[in-house]
Amino acid sequence: MDGKTTEALLRLQTEVLEAVACGSPLADVADLMCRCAEALAPQVICSILTLDSSGQLHPLAAPSLPAHYSAAIDGLQIGPRSGSCGTAAFRREPVLVTDIDTDPLWDDYRGLAQPLGLRACWSSPILDANGQVVATFAFYYRTSRAPDDMERRIVQTCVHLCAIAIDNERVRRRNHRLAYFDVLTGLPNRGQFNDLLASNIEHKQDFGLLLVDIDHLKIVNDTVGHAYGDTLIKTIAERIAGSDPRLTACRLGGDEFAVIVSNCATPEDLGGAAAAMLAAVRGLIQAGDHTIDPHITLGGALFGADGSDAASLFQNADFALYHAKEVCRGGYVRFKPDLRTSMLERVRIVRSLDEAMLENRMVPHYQPVVRIDTAEIVGLEALARMRMPEGRIAIAGEFHTALSDPRIAYQLTGQMLTQIAADVRQWLDMGIDFQHVGINVTTGDFLRGDLEERIVTIFKRAGVPLKHIVLEVNEAVYMSGIDQMVPRAVGALRQRGILVALDDFGTGFASLTHLLSFPVDIIKIDRSFVARLGSDRASDVIAGAIIDIARKLNMRVVAEGIETADQSRVLENFGCTLGQGHLYSRPGPFDTTTTLLKLFSQKRPSPSSSGHPMPAAIANMA
Repeated sequence: MDGKTTEALLRLQTEVLEAVACGSPLADVADLMCRCAEALAPQVICSILTLDSSGQLHPLAAPSLPAHYSAAIDGLQIGPRSGSCGTAAFRREPVLVTDIDTDPLWDDYRGLAQPLGLRACWSSPILDANGQVVATFAFYYRTSRAPDDMERRIVQTCVHLCAIAIDNERVRRRNHRLAYFDVLTGLPNRGQFNDLLASNIEHKQDFGLLLVDIDHLKIVNDTVGHAYGDTLIKTIAERIAGSDPRLTACRLGGDEFAVIVSNCATPEDLGGAAAAMLAAVRGLIQAGDHTIDPHITLGGALFGADGSDAASLFQNADFALYHAKEVCRGGYVRFKPDLRTSMLERVRIVRSLDEAMLENRMVPHYQPVVRIDTAEIVGLEALARMRMPEGRIAIAGEFHTALSDPRIAYQLTGQMLTQIAADVRQWLDMGIDFQHVGINVTTGDFLRGDLEERIVTIFKRAGVPLKHIVLEVNEAVYMSGIDQMVPRAVGALRQRGILVALDDFGTGFASLTHLLSFPVDIIKIDRSFVARLGSDRASDVIAGAIIDIARKLNMRVVAEGIETADQSRVLENFGCTLGQGHLYSRPGPFDTTTTLLKLFSQKRPSPSSSGHPMPAAIANMA
C-alpha cells in the first residue's frame, strides 16, 4: 500500500478517535466514519448497523442511503439467509455478495436494494472484547464486484474503530447509569433526583415532593437476610413507580425514596398521589420460603406553599415524614409549619439527652410495687430521670420524644441496665430481702439482636442473678417485629428465668388475642382505667375482666397509677393483689428507695412455707 493510502487511513483513524475522545455521541462518530470511508473510496456506500440482545439489527449510520431503506431494515433478524449484514452477524464472519440480483442470501431483501441500484454488498461483523457480535460494517456497490485492496484496508480500519467507539459508548452509558441510576432498583438515584428537583424549581412547575421510608427493612435484613431485603426494596420500587403516571420515583439509598409528583398544585393532589402509592405497595411479597408484608410511610410537601427552594422543600417533606413515622407509621402526613417547631424542639431534646448520657447524668429512680392488702413492697419499677446541670431532676415526660430515636433509646437502655444492676447488687450486699426490679426495653433494643447478651453480660458482671429481673414490653414493641422476632427473643429471655410483663394493657394495640401469642407472665393494667375506677362503670367492667382473664390464664396483674384508697379497695375487691402509684410512694433515688426497702420490703416465705406471692416489679424506662 502506498504512502498516500497509509496517510489517508491514519487521518481517518485520528479524526474518529478524536471524536470518541471528545465524547461525541456514538451515532455522530459512526456517521463521521462512514463519510470518511466514502471519501477514501468514492465508489462505495457505507452502512453501520448495531445488534441488540434479541438478535435484531438497527441502523446506526448510513449517510448515503435513503431514510426509507434504513427504516425498512430496522429490526432485521439475523439468520443464515438475512442479506449480507444479517448473515455476517449470524455467521460471525465477513459475508461478500457480489451479485445481489442472484444470490439467495438476498431473496427476501432484493426488492429493497434493486430500486436503489445496489448490486453488491460486503458486510463484516464487529466484535466486542468478549468476542460477541455487536454491530456490522458494510460496503454497498452499484456494480457487481468484490472489494479491492484499498477498500479492504479501509474496512479493516473501520471495523477496529467501530469496536473501540461502541465499547467506549458502553462504558460511558454504564458510568452514566452508575452516576444517575440506582443499581438495585433501576430508579434515578440521589444525584439525578437533585437535578430533577432543581429543574422543576427553575421552571416553576406545579409539583409536590413525597419522601418515603420502607417500614421495618432492617428487621427483614436482620431476621431473614439481605437478599430478602433487596427483594422488598425492588418490589416496593416497582409498585411505587407504577402507581401513578405523574410520579417520578428516585431511590436516595437504603430504605429511602423521593417521589416528584408532576401537575400537582393542591394539597388534595398531593394526598391523592400519596394514597395511590400506599395502595399500590400493599400486597404480600413471596420471597423464597418467606412472606413479607410491605408497608411504607410518607411525608409530603407542596412546591410553593411548603417551600420555594430545594433545601426548604426537602427539609419540610422530611419533617413531615419523621412526624408520620412517629404518629401514623404506614400512612401519610403533609408538612405543616408547626412540625418545624416541634422537630427543632425534638432535636434540642435529643442533644440534651445525648449530653446527659455522656456526662452520666441519667439516673434510675424507683417506685415500689406493693401488695395492695398489706402495702408491703414486693418489687420496684425503675424510671429514667435526667439530672439537669443545675441539679434539678427532669422526669421522663421532659425528654420522652427523644426516645423515639432508636440510637438514643438503645444507649439509654444500656446505661439504665448498668446502673440498675449496680443498685440491686448493693441491696443484696446490704442483706435486704430484695425481690425484683423491671427493665423496659424498646423496639431498638430488639432490632440490634443483642438484647439477651446485653442483659446477661451486664447482670453477670454485677453478680446479680437474672431471677431479680422482670422485662417489661408494651404491645407496640411486640407488634413492631416480623416473623415473630420479638416474641422469640422474649421467649429466650424467659428461658433464662426472667419474667416478662405486658405493659399498658387495654390501650393502643390491645387485643385479647395477643395473650395467646405473646409469651408473658404479668399483665399491667393501664393507669387510664385505674383512674376511673369506682366512678366509671365501663372502666370497672374492663379492669375486672382483665383481672379475671389473667387469673384464669395463670398470669399475674399489676395495676398502675393507684392514687386513692377507693381505687385500691375496688382493685382488691376485683382480686388484684399488686399495684403501684402515688398512694403508696412516688419514685425516688437509690437512698430513698433503700430506706423504704429496709422498712417495708416483704419477707419472702421459707422454702417449707406454703404459698408463693408474686414478686413483680416493672422497670419503665420511658
